[in-house]
Amino acid sequence: MSLSRLSRAAGAVILLGCLAACNYQDYHSKSLEDYGSRNRDDPKMTRVRSYGALSASPTQHDNQYFEYSSELSNKVAQLPGIYTALVFVTDRNAYVGIMTDWSATGTKSRGGRELREQDNSGTMEGVYNVDNGSSKWDNRMLATPYNSYFTHKDVSDLSSELRQTIGDVIRLSHPSVKEVHVSGNREYINQLVEYAKASWAGQPLSEMTPQFNRLVRYMFGMGSEIPLPLYEHSPHGDSPGGKGPEPLAH
Repeated sequence: MSLSRLSRAAGAVILLGCLAACNYQDYHSKSLEDYGSRNRDDPKMTRVRSYGALSASPTQHDNQYFEYSSELSNKVAQLPGIYTALVFVTDRNAYVGIMTDWSATGTKSRGGRELREQDNSGTMEGVYNVDNGSSKWDNRMLATPYNSYFTHKDVSDLSSELRQTIGDVIRLSHPSVKEVHVSGNREYINQLVEYAKASWAGQPLSEMTPQFNRLVRYMFGMGSEIPLPLYEHSPHGDSPGGKGPEPLAH
């Protein structure tokens, strides 16, 4: 082969390689299976931000009522990378709690070898708590430190693309919401489960609004009041589905 033909062939290989790499990057920046492209041209990020920011505003989380939305919970849970979701809608905002799984990349805001909050090695040994060998756990909790899908302590630990995608899903069904707040915090998720249980049991949520506001204000509004789990507010010591006596029917 002549030098000129060899040069043309090499150039063609390089061009094809570049095109393949560009197509790969373009696919993943547009794909819901990747929330970590960090590309300014990513269509997920070129729209107006759809998720709420942390705010010390004293009125941002003064919700007059709240309700659990099974429809929105299912829609968010169907997104790649999300194992489960709990969505509550108020007269002002929407509040989302999620746990992530392995079905998408870039769900965390930081890459690399970030420490996971869950230790799932006990599944290989047939125990729940690998540290003490116990097979028991508090069955009130959906998110646990062991043998669980993944939680993320701080709101900022979730990638902005993931929160943007969730915000878009919520606003498509509820365009009137002021802000969509998303967290994968373990305690937040477990407390949301208690409100969801109350809703599933047919209990009116109106009397629980102050406790709910305390929770979301602490999580997203820099509140100083530490929220207690709903069952600790109950004189019967528990909530539907947990351990202990069931609350009286309303």
